[in-house]
Amino acid sequence: MNVLGIMSGTSIDSVDYALCSITEKRIELQELWTANFSKALRGKLHDAARGELRTWEFCQLHHDLGRFYAQHAPRRAADPKPQLIGLHGQTVFHNPAKINPATFQLGEPAYLVEKLRVPVVNNFRVADLAAGGQGAPLATIFHRFVFAEKGKHICVHNLGGISNVTSLAWKTGARPKVLAFDTGPANMLIDFAVRHFTKGEKHFDANGAWAARGVVSRKFLERWLRHPYFKKKPPKSTGRELFGETFFQKVIREMEGHSNFDVVATLTELTACSMALNYSLHLPSLPDKIILTGGGAANPSLVGAIKRNITGKVVTSNHVGWPVQSIEPAAFGLLAFLRWHKRAGNVPGTTGANRAVLCGQISEP
Repeated sequence: MNVLGIMSGTSIDSVDYALCSITEKRIELQELWTANFSKALRGKLHDAARGELRTWEFCQLHHDLGRFYAQHAPRRAADPKPQLIGLHGQTVFHNPAKINPATFQLGEPAYLVEKLRVPVVNNFRVADLAAGGQGAPLATIFHRFVFAEKGKHICVHNLGGISNVTSLAWKTGARPKVLAFDTGPANMLIDFAVRHFTKGEKHFDANGAWAARGVVSRKFLERWLRHPYFKKKPPKSTGRELFGETFFQKVIREMEGHSNFDVVATLTELTACSMALNYSLHLPSLPDKIILTGGGAANPSLVGAIKRNITGKVVTSNHVGWPVQSIEPAAFGLLAFLRWHKRAGNVPGTTGANRAVLCGQISEP
């Protein structure tokens, strides 16, 4: 099947579209494109994530975002047409607590169904949540499908707004041993800092330029690394509730008097060091190779910090045939394919679910 995967992450800056050809044994990327949010839409999404919208505004945004997804989904007439769509939506709330968990992804799928006249699978996380899991991580099956290497321990590490790892240890046996979880913040805090210091004119640290000019504050870095989330055992997932605006405001207060560049440099180092801490505490062994994906993989300062803090070969997914921005949307394309064929999409050992479940709800034309 030709399946279109659509993903917008916790950084809330743009939407990635990945058109893939998928069979039972392989997945190939056909085309990748990105649509940037307008300033107004981005602002509303940030307001929603902060819980600052009234009910009618939240409902309106759900439909506005659905129309945005649909607007940018069609491609050139010569391209292969998608037969199925996997829509992740925009996460604005994620609480994976054992008691009364909840998650919500904005973006009404009906507009995609009407625009392309093909089935759309969305709302992937709730079935896992209902089965006792955390609703995350869900890209694990894709990572295993594409990147596992027999005889090696491979880590696929996504650097989106939040940082998450899939450990694929395949030393023996017919399949790799899989462990996947969120390690903490990735680009989210860095992006907050750049937006804060530029009053919204810039949204991320392009090419890691700000971090490269700054000096890391070891005092604050060591303090932040004592956050209890990092030592918490998997399965675990996190988001803005722990490493969002509230955490960032604490950073600004504590680092008052330091330069803007020092703040960004220290937050960049926090991402790398929290990765290293999680690896040492929670992985069965240090990996032979780390494959970096997501927007953070295009940040030389962040990649350099990771290489300094973690032993093993570090490459980006570009080097193994998958552009860094393609992994997450392609993963939800694969999850849509699995749901369409009535196959489970979660890995209970990584999400904490009681059983394997069908992930996603289907809307048909």
